[in-house]
Amino acid sequence: MQNQSVNIVSQAIAYIEDNLNDKLELDKIAGALHYSKFHLHRIFTKTISLTIHEYAQRRQLTEAAKLLVFSKKHIIEIALISGYESQQAFTSIFKAMYKVTPAEYREAEEFYPLQLKIHLKEEPISTVFTKDNIVFAEHADIDEWMELVRLTIDGYPHLNESEYIDKLHWYISSKSAMILKDDGMAIGAMGYSPDQGSIDFLAVHPQYRQLGITKLFLDKLADELLCGKEISLTTYRAGDKADTGYRDEYYRLGFAEKELLTEYGYPTQRFVLSPKAQGGSRE
Repeated sequence: MQNQSVNIVSQAIAYIEDNLNDKLELDKIAGALHYSKFHLHRIFTKTISLTIHEYAQRRQLTEAAKLLVFSKKHIIEIALISGYESQQAFTSIFKAMYKVTPAEYREAEEFYPLQLKIHLKEEPISTVFTKDNIVFAEHADIDEWMELVRLTIDGYPHLNESEYIDKLHWYISSKSAMILKDDGMAIGAMGYSPDQGSIDFLAVHPQYRQLGITKLFLDKLADELLCGKEISLTTYRAGDKADTGYRDEYYRLGFAEKELLTEYGYPTQRFVLSPKAQGGSRE
């Protein structure tokens, strides 16, 4: 059953990738693949924790951003290529996701994606893990770690990959990078600052997001690495249309909202998990 679902979702992803210049709606995609739209929506969302609409929109905007930086096409032309009927509609959603207008994004001349194509693991995935499966990452894990980061690009607005890798080397050398694997593939990764008690980056493979992996990393921190300390991280601000569920997940895990921040030019908010809330989240 698991393999069948992955196959269906992979078909949908392939269709989206082949038709990024069209208006991509659930009815159209389901019809082209000969599946019930309700069945396709349920399987797609359960498999990668994104709806078809969210995935298609983010992929189209990513390709549009690439054209803004690397081509001289007019914005209205890019809007139409991206499946939008007007420049106004395109500008509205682009700004909601990228926090700048298409014109401002083009002027900055710095491309970064909202969503890269998701490649799913075709073999059956493990569904039971414990915090004991989470280990310190080694330098030999960097390639697998970065593959995971590229799959979860939505959690890293304004990601500069070369700077990220430089920092990753430091975290690994400092024994502040943790990794969780399934059959040799990185499915979860976390870098943290022991002195500050902060999670500086945390990624979970799309196929595993609904298996409680984030909580396992938090339990690892609270029980073994940051015992008795407050744990903090930053995430999207309330109402940010680019958020694919991270705020809600942190709420469910007991985090509380703190101050608003701006990181690398992107509006974020700090969340804090108190020692008391850590105990409650593990009951």
